[in-house]
Parts: sequence; structure tokens; C-alpha cells
Amino acid sequence: MSGEPISRRRALALLGLGTAGAAGWATGPGARPRPTARGQELAEPQVLASRDGLLDVRLVAAPGVRLAGRDTTGWGYNGTSPGPTLRVRPGDLLRVRLVNRIGQPTNLHTHGLHVSPSGNGDNPFITVEPGDSYDYAMRIPAGHPAGTFWYHPHHHGTVADQIFAGLVGALLVEDVGGVADLPVSGDRLLLVTDTTLDAAGRVASPTMMARTVGREGELVLVNGQHQPVITATPGSVQRWRVINGCVSRVLALRLEAHRLTQVAQDGVFLPAPVDRDLVVLAPGNRTDLLVRPTRSGRYALVSDPYDRGGLGMMNGRPSTSGPIALAALGTAGPATTPPSVPATLPAPAVPQSPVTGQRRLTFAMGMARTGMGGMGFTIDGRTYDPDRDDQSVALGAVEEWTVVNTSPMDHPFHLHAWPFHVLAGSAGTPPTGVLQDVVLVPAQGWVRLRIPFSDFPGRTVFHCHILDHEDLGMMATVNVRGWSAAGR
Repeated sequence: MSGEPISRRRALALLGLGTAGAAGWATGPGARPRPTARGQELAEPQVLASRDGLLDVRLVAAPGVRLAGRDTTGWGYNGTSPGPTLRVRPGDLLRVRLVNRIGQPTNLHTHGLHVSPSGNGDNPFITVEPGDSYDYAMRIPAGHPAGTFWYHPHHHGTVADQIFAGLVGALLVEDVGGVADLPVSGDRLLLVTDTTLDAAGRVASPTMMARTVGREGELVLVNGQHQPVITATPGSVQRWRVINGCVSRVLALRLEAHRLTQVAQDGVFLPAPVDRDLVVLAPGNRTDLLVRPTRSGRYALVSDPYDRGGLGMMNGRPSTSGPIALAALGTAGPATTPPSVPATLPAPAVPQSPVTGQRRLTFAMGMARTGMGGMGFTIDGRTYDPDRDDQSVALGAVEEWTVVNTSPMDHPFHLHAWPFHVLAGSAGTPPTGVLQDVVLVPAQGWVRLRIPFSDFPGRTVFHCHILDHEDLGMMATVNVRGWSAAGR
């Protein structure tokens, strides 16, 4: 593979295929430059775990965190970016007191959790003003999938700025009883973010052009560190929980001289492990990977360039022509025989309920009519209005939504509260077969989704997870009402 950006169609197809052609590094004369990953050992955020069915935490959003080993004006939760890792179990009650000390309105979204969007649950319409606090309470369903999720702000108009400044954290639902039975010796979190800092450590403000494209930071971090090292012994198996917490950057992950065994997508176990040479994550996507080093050495974990499309002079093509080093796998010691990976995984059963309705949604770009200037980002021809119900759905309905993207840029579709099955798409990507909550809709393309609105009446949002596009209007509301489909 050359250093050219991965095409949108090829990268989307790689989401569902283990491609041998994207394998190891070029060697010999004319080989591309080999990215390096130097740094301290990967550090894990503080873990706050539930006890006796309750996790009661206080998260203080405030400036003054260290990023890449530097004091910065960046923002974090409880003094760090990422903030504490929250660990809960199915059936737990999660209580969060969010304290706002960042000088602008904020709130909290537990991305990917299948919990109520109403009241003081995962409610995107809540506003926590500067100096105020708010008490969230979310009951994790007893049957909730075990997996990797995350939390971040979701106050419309400031989401991209706040995440770019560092307001992110991981949220893990534990595998009670070890039903996955993964033979791992280490369970590592890799929360990937990007930002841009000036010489004084101040977080850079984007231009209007950068917002239109979707900003990508000059500094790509893992757990707030620049190119950390993940240590292992040959023959061991590690589980890497990778979260794409970037505002706009698509990650095309590759590990030098290794294949990556994917076991979960968006917090849900796959039906069986899949070996891949490249794993593509849109902003908001998560993946769980098994990494199995076989010999001593140091191997770079990189993100290959990805072409998100563009509009004339404004484009989502990376500024670098080569891969970006995220971290390194450092192995040492005598090799041992690696344990076998299970042939199957505890993927939730796919429901066979009949489809009760169909909808077609259109994501588009055009000149703005909102008075903000610049490019407008719309869903069905309208920019976001929190007071308007864009879609009304009956509780218990199972609907098929076709999301059409008429723009020349990719747009990741994300729906709060109710995960969906991807049935098909214009890129020809084989479906994962499990519920997920973010899917890339290719430029001038489409995806078809099946969404079970089986529980949790309430009102929430769906949007593009290029967060600058969300802030510029590419978001809409859905109201799931507690009346039966038969009575519509």
C-alpha cells in the first residue's frame, strides 16, 4: 500500500473485510518512511467502578490538563483528559453529578449506552450553565451488552470545541460471569483524540473552513499521551479497547507486522473473531481487538491516511501523505505458546420482529440559511431545531431507515439510545451482524438500517458524528411515543 489516502469506497469496504493487501510494512529499496512511536508506557485513566449495584461519581469539567506531557489550557474531567474510566455492570444505577467550570454551557452524553433519554437520563436537551451542576441518573438495563462505550459533552453548538479541548472519558460495561471467555493477560484502553496546541499550550480555535471540512488536530493522542508504548510479552494476548474520540478524524488502524483480531464493534461482541489487517473507525466508533505478539521487538500502531471527501478547495484529505504513529507495541522476553482464541463469541441474537415502518433521510450540504454564514449542513433540508419533532416513532416499532448522503463528504450517522443493525450500503460493506451506533455514510452514497425501538419512550437526537457538522446543523430529533404501532 502506498502512502496515498485510502479511498472512501475502499476504506468503507475494509470495515467488513480482513484484507491481506493492506498488510505489513514496505521493505527494501524505495520503501515508504517507517513511522516511529516513542514515549512513556501507556497510562490508564483512573477507574471508578460500581459497588453493590451503584456507581455514584462527581465529574468536574474544568480547564488546565496535561496533554502530551505538557501543561495546557485544555479541558478535562476531574483534572485529566481523558477523564476517569467509569465501570458499571448490567443492572447498575449510574449517578453522575456534572459540575461545569469551563465558562460555557455543557452537558453529558453516555455514547452508545442503551438507556433512557428522558428526564435526568442520557438527555441531550439538558443545559448545565457555567458554575452550575446537574445530577444525572441512568439505570443500565439488566440485559445490556458488555463492552466499550464512552462519555462526552453534547451541548449543541459547542460539542466539537469541548471534545477538541479534551472533554472525553471511557465508560465500560463489565462482562459479568466472563461469558466471553477471552484468553487475555491484559485489558488496555486506548482512547484516541486529536487537538492542536500553540507554543504556550493553548488549544487552537478552528477557522470556518476547518469547521466546514471537520477539524483534524495536529497532535494525535492516546489516553492524552503522544505515542505511548504498550508493553507485552511474546505469546501473550492483550485486549485493546480502542475508542475514536476525535472530532472528525477517521482512524484506519494498522499494527506493524501483526494482524488484529476484532472481537467487538461499538460495544457489542461479534458472532466470531475476525482477523483484519486494517480496522477503520469513524468518529464515535469503538472496537475491541485481540493483539497477539509472537516475537520481541517494537511495532508501530498507526492510522493510515483516509480521504473523507471534500468540496472544492475544502477537503477532508489528511495534511500528511503518510501514516500517523499512534502508539507502539513493545515486546520483550522469551516467547510462549499463545492461548487459543474462542471460535465463537457471545453476540446478542438478532431479533426477527417484522418491520413496521420505513423512512428515508437525506444528509446534505449547501449554502446556509441560518444567518451563521458559510456552508449549511442539513437533514431533510433543515438545520437542527431542538423544539421541533423531526421523526415520531411508536414505542415497540421496528423500522428500516435509509440514510442518503447527497454531499461530496462522508458523514458518520449516529443515533442516541437505540442502536441499529446495518443491513446494506452503497459501499458494499458486509454487515457486522450485530447492533452498532455509528456507521459511515459515504459521499453520494447510502446505508439502510433496521432500528428496534423496543423500549425507552422519549425524545433524543440523531446526527452526523463529524462533530463540527453536528454543531453547524446536521442533527435532528426523534420522539418515541408510548403508543402502539397499531394505533398510529
